[in-house]
Amino acid sequence: MQTTLSLPPEAMKPAYDVVVVGSGYGGGVAASRLSRAGQRVCVIERGREVPTGAFPARLPELRRELQLNGGKMRSGSRTGLYDFRLGADIHVLVGCGLGGGSLINAGVALRPDARVFADRAWPEAINHDGLLDLGFERARAMLRPARYSDAPALSKYRSLETASAAFGQSPVAAPVVVSFEQTVNPAGVTQAACTLCGDCCSGCNVGAKNTVAMTYLPDAHAHGAEMFTALTVSHVEKLSGGWRVHFAPSDDKNGAPQSVDAKSVVLGAGTLGSTEILLRSRERGLKLSDKLGEHFSANGDIIAFALGGRERVNAVGVGEPAKFTGDTVGACVAGQIELPDAGDLDRSMIIQEGVLPSALAPLLPVFFLSGGRILGAAQSLIKGVYEGPLSHLHTFFVVSHDNAGGRLTLANGSLQVNWPNVADQPVYTRVDEALTKAAEAVGGRYIKSPLATTNMGTKPATAHPLGGCGMGEDASSGVVDHKCQVFAGPSGGETHAGLYVCDGAVIPRSIGCNPLLTITALAERAMVHLARDRHLGFDTEAIRAPAERAMKRAMT
Repeated sequence: MQTTLSLPPEAMKPAYDVVVVGSGYGGGVAASRLSRAGQRVCVIERGREVPTGAFPARLPELRRELQLNGGKMRSGSRTGLYDFRLGADIHVLVGCGLGGGSLINAGVALRPDARVFADRAWPEAINHDGLLDLGFERARAMLRPARYSDAPALSKYRSLETASAAFGQSPVAAPVVVSFEQTVNPAGVTQAACTLCGDCCSGCNVGAKNTVAMTYLPDAHAHGAEMFTALTVSHVEKLSGGWRVHFAPSDDKNGAPQSVDAKSVVLGAGTLGSTEILLRSRERGLKLSDKLGEHFSANGDIIAFALGGRERVNAVGVGEPAKFTGDTVGACVAGQIELPDAGDLDRSMIIQEGVLPSALAPLLPVFFLSGGRILGAAQSLIKGVYEGPLSHLHTFFVVSHDNAGGRLTLANGSLQVNWPNVADQPVYTRVDEALTKAAEAVGGRYIKSPLATTNMGTKPATAHPLGGCGMGEDASSGVVDHKCQVFAGPSGGETHAGLYVCDGAVIPRSIGCNPLLTITALAERAMVHLARDRHLGFDTEAIRAPAERAMKRAMT
């Protein structure tokens, strides 16, 4: 039986050594490592804890997990798993739950091209102290990315291979944070083997995906960290000897504001969340860099489709238990075409094949009704998405590079993404051209925006938001230093003692690959520095007998 990690809010103590805000990759690392170092750790998460088996498997369940936020418009529960931020220039999807974005991402774990970290956008120390490699090593040890050995046998992989002829570059199996065999992971959690159902992005109901809720958070829990959910942090306040974190119930408009004190605070609320908390804190007098909110990047993301191809793709999830019996679907991403540009890093891209979750299956014919696609949609309504024309639907996930020219601001109390003319970024033209070639290679039509008639429209969208609290040499170039410590004013290198940001917000540029491994590695690196600076120590030894460890802790 899966252990419940969170506690009721009334169990929260008045003060802790460390409060971690957010529970995604960065927050999970901080909670795990600092609790191992003997710190009294409190984790505050705005979403809910969703146990394995309780992720949405059907359309009505998925709808209940959807929240839309855009200017004055909002709908859905504030603890819904899928948090869509609809912007005037660009849309953003982020995860909301204990485990953050790891609950609903595709789980692709890649290290960026070395030229990314050679960019002068980063502080020099990132490349010179040797701890970045250690960070990646520790991230891989806990998240355990693996390549599915039988990927070339999957229909969607073979279809990607056909598409790859347009580039003269064969696909390779993608490393994903999925357990393809039953195992006991480094946090002492028993995980079932992946059933290849394809529903990674709606939440793994098998327990095979190596999410933060399966790895770093259980590890933190085993070492004494206390976790609280459905609480949203508004801002942090500097005290004479530490920090006060202000929060309120996420879904209760009339909920009384509350607070908890800590010697240190680690913001791991994600690119949007951590930046918003610091913007609100600055409004209340906290001195911060003027760069706060700048250099927002969409990581060159595009999600697009090709329909009407010659081959069956089989890229709609079947769920667990399976809603359809046929060819094996596979994990959400099994293969990718890597297209590095030796002369220009920013022209590099990775094209991945993807799977749409089974809960979305009833909507797919509706998505493809417009633009001359009505015949295929009607046939799919008759035959179903698993046997009709939509069984030939290609889903492409592309990551590349943009100029990180977006800006996060507060407007009427809400976070806004400002990026005028973002749709004119060269990356979108490059990707459109590449996917048009890929679609032609499989005999299909490139479909850039099947959601054009919805609130999403034709604006760019990203599931990999980065920046807003970017690293810099000092406050004139960044919001945090190379250790993820927050600068204490608009200039100079002085930092706020005990205030850190550890998530995608600290990444100062696009990285050209799925960012989960990089976010985790940078957080691991920051925790090494924090431990050294404070003369703390922690091991990273795997937990093999959690019951015995808990009994030993209770006896001491």
